Amino acid sequence: MKKIDCHVHFVGGGTAQSGTWFTLKTWWDRLQARMMLKGCGIEPSAMHDDLDLIYTEQLVKLIRESSLDALVLLAQDIAHADDGTPLPEKSKFYVPNEVVLELGKRHEEIIPAVSIHPGRADAMDELDRCIESGARVLKLLPNVINIDCNDKKYAPFWTRMAEGKVIFLSHTGGEMTLPVINKAYADPRILTLPLECGVTCIAAHCAGGSYPGDRDYTDDLLSMFKEFPNLYGDNSALCSLNRNKTIGKILDPEVQKRILHGSDYPVPVSGFGVYFKGFLPWKDWRQWKGCQNILEQDYQFKKAMGFEGATFTRLSQLLDLP
Repeated sequence: MKKIDCHVHFVGGGTAQSGTWFTLKTWWDRLQARMMLKGCGIEPSAMHDDLDLIYTEQLVKLIRESSLDALVLLAQDIAHADDGTPLPEKSKFYVPNEVVLELGKRHEEIIPAVSIHPGRADAMDELDRCIESGARVLKLLPNVINIDCNDKKYAPFWTRMAEGKVIFLSHTGGEMTLPVINKAYADPRILTLPLECGVTCIAAHCAGGSYPGDRDYTDDLLSMFKEFPNLYGDNSALCSLNRNKTIGKILDPEVQKRILHGSDYPVPVSGFGVYFKGFLPWKDWRQWKGCQNILEQDYQFKKAMGFEGATFTRLSQLLDLP
């Protein structure tokens, strides 16, 4: 089965009329953007160039030169109010579904993940269009774009996803890279209704905290594993300095049966935190800490920490890929 990174972001500046955009309102936004691009091997000056093309070419290069076979590339919808009103002013970046769908057609290494706020006026029509276009994964950040996934009015949306065999990759846990609209939606219990509607759900980051003092929901997620056989978690961003405390709770062999591999690219990878916490052997940290391919570096760190081989191929199984 294919080894897949289930959590990779696309970022673009709207060149070639792609429709992508991002906003850098503060010095912290600008610093984060520079750090992420540098970590990917892209010069920060690309933000003022053809970022869509530069980012795509570098990403394809990294996946082809890694030990992985494919990656899930994420679209990003904007925030909406409870009544469905679009809130672009409260959103940091946007990636239209057509961008990742088209890249999925052009590159066999890319599995597109669409993003549709279920409160959008055209949500059902767009979901049908994406399913007809071959989409098998949908990604949302409930706490960032304001989605109460347990609101009964969204039940038809989740039911259609289940019928179309579309997997729901949902952010869970804290968030410090993007502005949060509703902190309560970090709770993995937000996925209860989609799960009850029959959707296979993946809780990104295994619901861990994102900064010191941030609430950690990982124990709640582990409890939900016993209740819902169609629920999984991914280990994305757990090699970053701010999320590594979650790792100790998901390395248990029984828990690992529900874990998928993800990097959260272009979020920086740092093996130091997991080494310092005792999860990564010294020799493996030294061997891979200077690796310029951060998809490969994250993969090797996760292997050395004790994530089993099935972690990297589980999505291939869930998608029933050849």
